[in-house]
Amino acid sequence: MTRCGVALTAVLALVATPAVGQTTNTTETSGAAQSDDPVYVPDVSQWLPKATSREALSNSLQIVVLLTLLAVAPGILLMMTCFTRMLVVLALLRQALGTQQLPPSQILVGLALFLTILVMAPTWERVHRNAIKPYLDDELGQLDAISTAGGELRGFMFDQLRSAGNEQDVYLMYEYAARRPVPDEEVLDEGQVPMTALVPAFILSELKVSFVLGFRIYLPFLVIDMVISTVLVSMGMMMLPPVLVSLPFKLLLFVLADGWHLVAGSLMASVS
Repeated sequence: MTRCGVALTAVLALVATPAVGQTTNTTETSGAAQSDDPVYVPDVSQWLPKATSREALSNSLQIVVLLTLLAVAPGILLMMTCFTRMLVVLALLRQALGTQQLPPSQILVGLALFLTILVMAPTWERVHRNAIKPYLDDELGQLDAISTAGGELRGFMFDQLRSAGNEQDVYLMYEYAARRPVPDEEVLDEGQVPMTALVPAFILSELKVSFVLGFRIYLPFLVIDMVISTVLVSMGMMMLPPVLVSLPFKLLLFVLADGWHLVAGSLMASVS
């Protein structure tokens, strides 16, 4: 019994006391697990300038502002073009066809983007000729180039507002921007309208034009839906969804009329 007790005590001591190699392996395993942790955030302070002085703080703020502008600039530029008109009309066309998610949203956005690039090409050429190229050739300063490019975009937006007859939107936004009512006899000059008032007025005008175009496209498909619904009700087939029957007829009409060609042509012709 004594020898068995001594042997059992020795075994328990060996099991309870970890070896040196095992301790090292456990430490290395925990360190590897910590480095492989997906929540681990690296220290990037060594790559950024420390804001210990006024100049360093200014540099840090400039970096933050630049990154913010790079993220927001594409959306701002799209709002100052006819991209809104193209996308809304194409979305209404898909809803009128009743094809649910066909074509996919990525296809509609891509088509609207390329149509926008096509109709905005003359404006981009004037911006490049009058602002970007002189700036790259050191003929214009940075602020002068930005002002010239903004003037070209302002001219495009005013042309669209006048062609659509939505000048009242400019007066509405200008009253809020200037904090004063505009008398009926006062005529605003294009130069005194700030961009903060011109851009929302232009977006409102584009939404109105796109809804008018969408209604004209929607009307033939609405007539088909009404005819199919009337025929089904007269035949006593009220349990059959009219959309299920009208969808092939709408697709047939759209294909025979070469609908995509007509819609794209109408969208491009609507831009003055």
